[in-house]
Amino acid sequence: MTSDSSLARRVVGHLFAAQLFAFLLGAALTMGLELAKVAYFRTSLDEFATYRVSNLVIRSLAKREDGTIRITPVPALVSELERAPQLKFAVFDEARKPLVGSSPELVSTLIKTGVIQITAAHLHFNLPEDHETNPLGYMERRWTPFGWLHVAIYRQKFRWDDVFGYVIDAIAWMAVYLVAIVFLSAAAAWFAVRRGLLPLRAAARQVENIDLATLDQTIVARDAPLEIRPFVTAINAALARLNASAARMRRYTANAAHELRTPLAIMRARLEDAEEPTFKSDLLRDASHLQAIVEQMLIAARLAERQATRDQQVDLVATIRQIVADYTPLVIECERNIELDAGSTLVVARGNQRAIECVVGNLIDNALRMEPVGGTVIVRIADDAMVEVVDHGEGV
Repeated sequence: MTSDSSLARRVVGHLFAAQLFAFLLGAALTMGLELAKVAYFRTSLDEFATYRVSNLVIRSLAKREDGTIRITPVPALVSELERAPQLKFAVFDEARKPLVGSSPELVSTLIKTGVIQITAAHLHFNLPEDHETNPLGYMERRWTPFGWLHVAIYRQKFRWDDVFGYVIDAIAWMAVYLVAIVFLSAAAAWFAVRRGLLPLRAAARQVENIDLATLDQTIVARDAPLEIRPFVTAINAALARLNASAARMRRYTANAAHELRTPLAIMRARLEDAEEPTFKSDLLRDASHLQAIVEQMLIAARLAERQATRDQQVDLVATIRQIVADYTPLVIECERNIELDAGSTLVVARGNQRAIECVVGNLIDNALRMEPVGGTVIVRIADDAMVEVVDHGEGV
């Protein structure tokens, strides 16, 4: 069992997934361009380690008994110092004073010599003794268990898991922007979808008023988006087909009433005069006539509704021989004869077998009505698939 699904929610969900994918793809492309040093993109693998190493420094912060904060390297930071002997780090409070445990060389360069000014934003730097093109140092204002502090690291060393840290750091920097973009995009998409579906809701209200008596109506959706118009067109085409089918059914009903009225009137007249010597044979002939009419109308309706095939290969000789055999008891009862004139050659016609049986049966029934008592109705099949039913009544 499936739950109802909103198109607006689907669009918003797909948009969110697309934006997230685009951001991750953009981060990956940026990393690639920076590593390839294309245009103004300049970075090194070691710079990706800034997020991880900065977190190690923050985890090493501890408050002493006198209330001051110092850097006491945790085992992970100690291991990192062993892996990268040139690593330096420093932490400054909001008053730009270094915490105890900071690397003296880094503090001296950043504060005492005035080489760099500490700001609220992140920045890259190199110490005076290093002349490399790529920046080797990184400083950023970070939130710590002791409030906002400035964390600086220098000559960190890359590890492959630093790629994930780089992406997490990028997301953190762009979090407010991303959240705003996602929510604004979601709201815009929701509004656009809901407004775009208004013509479809109007069309649905029109469909609710359509029944068998109003199938000739069409759905009008002037302001419908291009994506919805094919659906509206298909619904109108389906309504047109239903209207045509209903019209055929009404014509079928009217024709049935018209065709059956005269035979039923004749049968009723015969029943009122049941003492006639030919009453039984006439009644059988009338019943056969009614059956033929009903079968003809049924097969005509099936052909019109494409419920019966029109392209069958029909063996005319075998089919008509069976019809003549079926009519033989009625012919004998009516004191008449019937003769089949067909050669031994196979005669094949293409069409609907039941329709052919109905037509030939109707011709035989009419011929029996016109044939004088004791006469013979001849059913002839020519080699070119022409069928003739000959009687010898008046006017022939």
